[in-house]
Amino acid sequence: MALAAPCKRVSEESVEGWEQSDNEGPSEEREGGVDQGDDTKHKDTGKAEVVAGAASSYNDDDDDDDDNDDDDGGDDYSEGGVYEKTSHSKTLHAVDEAGVDEITGCEEDGGLAVPEGDTEENEHEDESQEEDEEVLGHYEDEDEKYHEEDDDDTKTLVHRSTYPTEVFQTLDYFRHSSLLTDLTLSTQNGQSLRAHSIVIAAVSSLIQQKLWTQGKWSPADIHVCLGPEVTTLGLAAVLEFAYTGNIPTLNRDSVAPIRTAALALGVQRVLGLCKLKEKEKKKVKETEKKGEEKTHCSSASEELQITLQAIRQLWVEKVGCDIVLQAERLVFHAHRVVLAASSDYFRAMFTSGMRESRQRAVTLHSLGDEELEAFLLCSYSGSLVLSWGWVFDLVCAALQFQIQPALSLCVDFLHQEIDAVSCLDVASFAKAYKMGELLHFADDFVLRHFQDVSTTPKFQDLPRDKLLKFLQSNILCVPSEVVVLRAVLSWIGANPRPRVRRAKELIDTIKFPLLTIKEFCEAKTNTKQPQESMKKLYKTILEEFCSDNVDDEPQFRDYLPKDNLVLVGGDIIIPDIGHRRPSQELWFSNSLRNYAHIIKTVEWRVLGELPEQPRFRHEVAVLEDKLYVSGGRHYYGTDDVMKSMFRYDPVDNSWQRLADMQTERNQFTMVVREGRIYAIGGERKDQISVDSVEQYCPNTDSWSFVCPLDQSMNSHAASVCGGEIYVSGGLNCVYQCLVSMFLYHPERGTTYLADMPYNRAGHRMECVVDHLYVVGGLSDSGSSNFFNQLSCHMYSPKSDFWCSICPVSTPRVGAASAVLEDKIYILGGYCAVDYSECKMVIRYNPATDCWENMGYMPGSITDIRACLLYPIERRGIFFLVRLKHAP
Repeated sequence: MALAAPCKRVSEESVEGWEQSDNEGPSEEREGGVDQGDDTKHKDTGKAEVVAGAASSYNDDDDDDDDNDDDDGGDDYSEGGVYEKTSHSKTLHAVDEAGVDEITGCEEDGGLAVPEGDTEENEHEDESQEEDEEVLGHYEDEDEKYHEEDDDDTKTLVHRSTYPTEVFQTLDYFRHSSLLTDLTLSTQNGQSLRAHSIVIAAVSSLIQQKLWTQGKWSPADIHVCLGPEVTTLGLAAVLEFAYTGNIPTLNRDSVAPIRTAALALGVQRVLGLCKLKEKEKKKVKETEKKGEEKTHCSSASEELQITLQAIRQLWVEKVGCDIVLQAERLVFHAHRVVLAASSDYFRAMFTSGMRESRQRAVTLHSLGDEELEAFLLCSYSGSLVLSWGWVFDLVCAALQFQIQPALSLCVDFLHQEIDAVSCLDVASFAKAYKMGELLHFADDFVLRHFQDVSTTPKFQDLPRDKLLKFLQSNILCVPSEVVVLRAVLSWIGANPRPRVRRAKELIDTIKFPLLTIKEFCEAKTNTKQPQESMKKLYKTILEEFCSDNVDDEPQFRDYLPKDNLVLVGGDIIIPDIGHRRPSQELWFSNSLRNYAHIIKTVEWRVLGELPEQPRFRHEVAVLEDKLYVSGGRHYYGTDDVMKSMFRYDPVDNSWQRLADMQTERNQFTMVVREGRIYAIGGERKDQISVDSVEQYCPNTDSWSFVCPLDQSMNSHAASVCGGEIYVSGGLNCVYQCLVSMFLYHPERGTTYLADMPYNRAGHRMECVVDHLYVVGGLSDSGSSNFFNQLSCHMYSPKSDFWCSICPVSTPRVGAASAVLEDKIYILGGYCAVDYSECKMVIRYNPATDCWENMGYMPGSITDIRACLLYPIERRGIFFLVRLKHAP
């Protein structure tokens, strides 16, 4: 997903105003600030105060600074912040002024107030209906844009797939608690069940027709008495389906009464389920029966999605609406129960006996037309169209009205679209509104993208103490120490007079022994500030740079990445096979170190050992926070190929033996897709390649065969990209290198794509930002003469096209690989010509198309496997508590 346009910034005059003393306060009429005109006084004053004072609130912990340092970075990133209330372009569905004037407020009896002189209620309702149809007409197309904004403010559709399940869980709770229920369904035996008419109308043609008959305004309860053939059991099952998308009680004995109730209510989807259940009687094979039950259970979320879409369509047509909401200028019809299910604010309003619970209309003075329009769309679809131009305003309103679905979507947008330009604004906003998780995320982004962030204009407005915390953090990511030096000089130079006096602590964070003379001179030359004002500072920095007192200072800068590299098993090639000892060790890296010049290393620690036997040419996968290790060899004999699998739980540091694969495999691949593990191809113990693919289900702890490959292969590479499995290269049954690249699906099988530029086997393939990268391995010239393949290539699934990237400098056959922070790590491997091992760890950066050395391997070098783990520190020792999810 492309990054959205950056946030709007305050003007230069506003930035200058930000440099004023704390006791002066913010200017009420500064350019780019909040409009303080009389026409906005009806807005929520509490929100306006927080927005206007966001800058000072972000740096509350820095209030102990000296008075002379008021210009020392100010109280926040910039005064007012980019999240101040902005003026949006008008909505596409604005009504005329006459229409707005006709709705003046809410009467005590719950009706709409009628302007003086207008005594014809029906005429007023007709006009209101026409206005509302104009307002809501755009909802007929879900993806239609509902804001006219600047072309450079990119809009992004954000959707939460779990929303239907979440909102129906709340609606089901309302049903069982008899909250806002307005429908009574009765049977002839006197039993009755309460429900929400809009929910049942989404699945039942009978109830939908009842709502249509009553008209588009349906404030009264509905009572439906069903025929004698309908039982309470069948009726309850239909209601269960409407609220959960599933009927747990549906079996051979209950299918008849459930079908009868569904037929009486006109619930076609339940009739379809009953038809499927009846077909099971004709099934003979138990596997087929289980397959149908599995499909039925997995479709519950899809059924709820269909039901939510039906509710949304009824809302668009204003069927069954029982509340009118008035914002600044426009009015909107809605359903109380839907609003209450998505907002704690409206739940309290409609269920706690407040006056609004008895009114037909509610005026929301502090909510704009655009915000209310977006919240309604979110409540009925779980989607929002967001942009940087108004996401902060929407978060403010979502917090005020406690609309959690909209707030979650806004936070998802900020997580997805944050970049070096916007991250400081996100952090400032999160601090002002006490959104701790978002603040932690934004600060973490600043630290891990410090080089890019330090070159933005907003960086120069950072408070000194906040910058100091960044520079002292052990997750500060910089390619070299010169980035830190430039950042400090740039920040001080933006306002040198007050900042130079308190620059000592900032200078102390620079690790001068890691700087070269050339880097030091270039950093000073590139500083765009008057040399005279910085003369004393440069002298201090030069003294620190030339100082020999470095005994107590580390000669490196540690960086703790989000995830840790973990190495599993492997082998070491030595000429004497009798003395070879395959590895049983697990290693992990909890830090990366930058030394002087361009020297970098990965720091390794021992994690533990594999259970039972060593493994090499095996595979690893990560699923539901647990590590799976399967197959491979434990030695070099023909009978040493394994099919066993173990699962490691990092929470309690334990291993568990799982079901064996149906076929022993080594030199195969293992990937995770949609909650299942797939073992693809490989070589059996008799050194025969296989074309079979097995699927592992963690719920049943069982392996099953799925659609096989088109041909037998081993030593291939596989990776999941965009939710699909890609397989490249490998050796065929006569041990010739393959040039193929194909898409594999467990049900549809193989779909061939564009061939690789060269054939190869024993290589690695990883996915980074929707592209696949192929590295290392060996190739042949058609006569089984193998040679090292140093060339590397990138594949675009979207265009089905290959292109060359920077090659590796050393052979990498049988290596391990992992993607850490969008960089590809290649670990170990050997040379196909002289079988010498490659002990160096190398890292590829797709952004720069460059390889760099990252130190040496800790143990085994060849036929090793790698994955990523997430570290926390507990009791002074690093434990691996949560594993990184596989695609």
